[in-house]
Amino acid sequence: MWFEVLPGLAVMGVCLFVPGLATAYIQRFNNGGKEKRIAHLGYHWKLIERDRRVSGINRYHVSKGLENID
Repeated sequence: MWFEVLPGLAVMGVCLFVPGLATAYIQRFNNGGKEKRIAHLGYHWKLIERDRRVSGINRYHVSKGLENID
């Protein structure tokens, strides 16, 4: 019957879903709890480089508030 296909579809769906989810959690763990930033435009790349420079430790995901910038 047609419902015999459902377990196979469920397994295939999980196998396709898990790598994307795992990648997001691994990147979040590596970046100190923040999502990985992607720069598709030149302006966004400049913002990431600014954040890296301002952080003081060469990491864009460690932010400082305006009151802490020297």
